[in-house]
Amino acid sequence: MSRVLLVPLTEDQVVAACAAENVSISTVERLQSGGVRLVCNSTDGAVRVAGKFKPHVIDGVVTRERRCPPTLLW
Repeated sequence: MSRVLLVPLTEDQVVAACAAENVSISTVERLQSGGVRLVCNSTDGAVRVAGKFKPHVIDGVVTRERRCPPTLLW
């Protein structure tokens, strides 16, 4: 099982659901097509949250936002 989940929810909803399940988050990033990419710190946490998000999981290819600058800063 991967630690990554793609869900069509807001960052606040995802963070609240992870807090309720006591799952630690590595990163949450917005997707250009809407929704978020959630990376949990452990696969066990990802399994717990995946059960909660099961009806909302995005299947297929998504476009992620650019996280680094287009040119080097140095």
